[in-house]
Order: sequence, then C-alpha cells, then structure tokens
Amino acid sequence: MTNTTTAVPRLTLGLPVYNGEEFLAESIDALLEQTFTDFELIISDNASTDRTGEIARAYEAKDPRVRYVHHPVNRGSSFNHNFTIEQARGELFKWVSDDDLYHPELLQRCVEAIDARPEIVLAHAWTAFIDDTGEVTHKVDYPLTTDVADPAERFRSLLYTQGGDDDYGVIPMSVLRHVKPFDSYHWADRTFVGELTLQGPFHNVPEYLYFRRDHPNRTTRVGNRSIRVRCSQLDPARANRWRHPVIRLLGEYILGFFSAINRAPISRRDRWRCRKVLVLWILGHANPMHRLKFLSSPDLAVREVGESSRAARVARKANSVLGRLSSTRRQENKTS
Repeated sequence: MTNTTTAVPRLTLGLPVYNGEEFLAESIDALLEQTFTDFELIISDNASTDRTGEIARAYEAKDPRVRYVHHPVNRGSSFNHNFTIEQARGELFKWVSDDDLYHPELLQRCVEAIDARPEIVLAHAWTAFIDDTGEVTHKVDYPLTTDVADPAERFRSLLYTQGGDDDYGVIPMSVLRHVKPFDSYHWADRTFVGELTLQGPFHNVPEYLYFRRDHPNRTTRVGNRSIRVRCSQLDPARANRWRHPVIRLLGEYILGFFSAINRAPISRRDRWRCRKVLVLWILGHANPMHRLKFLSSPDLAVREVGESSRAARVARKANSVLGRLSSTRRQENKTS
C-alpha cells in the first residue's frame, strides 16, 4: 500500500535505491530527524532482491511523509533518479542516498540559503567521508568557484576542478524543469552539474553537514571496475556493446557539455565565452603537459615548443577553432 498526503510539501527528497538494505534504515532515520520537516521522501526501488522493500514499507507505514515505489524490473540508476523527479510534488528537490548520513540541520540550512538568495539554483554543504560504522575518515575541501555571478567562471571551475557532491544538493524544481534529465553515459553526473552551473550560482554551507559513506559495496566503487560496468548500471541497455560501444561515451560526454551551453539561459556573449572555455579544456586534455600554455595563449605554445611539435599542432588547432567561434560570435552580433 502507498501512502498519499493532501498537503503539498515544500521539498521532495528522492531516494533511488537498489539492494540497499545494509544502511537504508540508518539513512532514512537521519532524514526523518531533520529540523526541516516540510518534505516528502520518495523511495524508488529498482527491483531490489534483498530486504530493501521490507525496510521501506515499514517506514512508509509509520510516517506519512514516506512514499515507497517498487519497480518490477531494474531499468538502471539513471531511470531511477529521473523517476523521483517526475514524482516530486515539492517546490524544491534533493536526491538522497541509501547509504549516506545527514546532519540534522542540513535541509534547513540549504532551504534557508535558497530563501535568502533567489538567484541560487543549488544549495548544499561541505562533504565528509565516513566508514561503515559512521565514523568520519576524512573531510573534503570545496575548491569550486560555483558561487560567483559569472556563468563562464562557474562552468570553467566545474571543468577544471574536482570536488563536491553538488548533484545531491537542494535544487528548485523550476530549474530542474529546464535542464536535461540525468543521462546514462559515463560521467553524465558531471555534465548534469555543468548544466546547472550555467543556470545560476550555487551556495555551499561552509560546514560539514553531508556525510558520504565509503564502503566496498558502494555503487560508484563497483562501477569503477570498467566504463561498461558503470554505464550498464546507469542503463542496462548500455551493456550491449554494439548498441552503445564504449568508444562513443567520450563523444556523448563532450556533446553533453556543448548541448548544455546551447540550452543555457545566458547571453550570446556568455555563451561564446563558455564555448571557448570548453574548447580550451578539450584541447588541453589532448595534450595535458601544455594545458597551462593553451590557457594563457595558444600562440605562445607554438613559439615555445617549436613549429613541428605535436603541442604546436594542437595549439594551432586551438587558434583555428577559437577563430571560428569568434567569427560565429560576430555574425550573431550583426543579426541581433
């Protein structure tokens, strides 16, 4: 039986899960003990074969905020994440995990940040890793500059800087309706967050309120065994090498960023600047030893490493691509 409530909650928590019996109850307890209580918790079970359903139904029976949905077939993690958004009734949305823990004030602090600054498109807090017993093992810095007004700088920071669990922040549903749903190719979480950086600034509460559990059975750990395994977890159809060969994944990843820029609600000038950032990032990864030279000046890279070197050829390619982008920008300005 599924609970239904008449009051529309301010916040929806989406908990996609598959075989999460080990830590699920502890995670749900941490959510139900939040100081911010105006939320619904949607537990979307992707055809679990363990006690996940039994645990979830027990919480559904005793708390009207909990809604449990069981899927008879495992359609992958991407489907499960997007399903919770489709079912959301709240004005705000946040994904939660079956194995992580949350400080009692996490939701309240995030909602308060969004209320105080309407331009915020995502609010989260600093992350600390915990072990199987819930003890903090290490704390993670948040080096991204996603809180600034400049969309190109937010986007550049996402591309060049590792860190943060921003995809699990509190996000207004009005923003989620304008971005592409969570995809199923490798690193799709980064293009998803990349598109969010183009929608507006983020806010990170400068305290360790989110506790990410690192354990041997964690989905991301299992998936790192190979790109194909990871992608088949996101979408079982990805296991078909002929339908979705691994070699296409990098192309989908790059095109995902370009598409995000095209959809972004930013000016033509900022769109051009973001494309430039992305092209330099791509070319820098083609020859990472000379990435800093490309960022400062492709011409300088040619002079320093020699006309015939591979780095020089890549640098000339950067000039050519950026030249075409500049030409496109001038044409856009003429027609505007």
